[in-house]
Amino acid sequence: MLILLPPSEGKASEGDGPPLAELSFPALERPRKRVLNALVRASKRRDALDVLGLTPGLAGELAKNAELKTAPTLPAADLYTGVLYDNLGLRSLEGDARRRAEESVLIFSGLWGVLRITDRVPPYRLSMGVNLPPIGGLAAFWRPQLSKQLDRESGLVVDLRSATYAGAWQPGDRSVTVRVFRDGKVVSHMAKATRGEIARALLLQDTTPSTPDELAKLLTDLGHAVDLAPPTRPRRPWTLDVHTT
Repeated sequence: MLILLPPSEGKASEGDGPPLAELSFPALERPRKRVLNALVRASKRRDALDVLGLTPGLAGELAKNAELKTAPTLPAADLYTGVLYDNLGLRSLEGDARRRAEESVLIFSGLWGVLRITDRVPPYRLSMGVNLPPIGGLAAFWRPQLSKQLDRESGLVVDLRSATYAGAWQPGDRSVTVRVFRDGKVVSHMAKATRGEIARALLLQDTTPSTPDELAKLLTDLGHAVDLAPPTRPRRPWTLDVHTT
């Protein structure tokens, strides 16, 4: 099973370990360097805030981006903060749950493409939705790169990403896109919390669902109200709607 997560805008303020070294999926090293070099250059431009889609209050992030190649790093499990990651609680996972997280959780990133929770990277600021000169749209850039690496991964894919990051890799009909509703409407804050809770619950289970039906049954047994729908056309994901109160 793979659990796909978006990153978070909120991140730890600084790392405490050595500078960048080899990350998981080493075949992505070249495209990662391309994006990293482009981000460092873009962060030094006069119009950097506009290029990166940042508000003036985030101007301090530009200096961090400019020093990424030598900045101290920390594990991805400790880097990302915010509602989803607070409810996921990666730091508190132990034993088999921690092992499952290291094997199953993939965090998508505009800068790194995809990370495992053990990968050490510095704090950065770059959304997958940015059109980064001279690379262009990052989701389109990463899509063929990630497909080469991730299409070979086996098992059920539980997709908890936001739409921006879902565009970087489409696993097809072996995946289940999880949507969260309250009173029939998608609510962003509640969705992030519920996605974090679902990811944690899956990692704590001794049994791993291998089909969409098994996933729906497991979440129902855990107290969630869910509706499962098959793909609307070939190579599209299943949809699992989670209803909260």
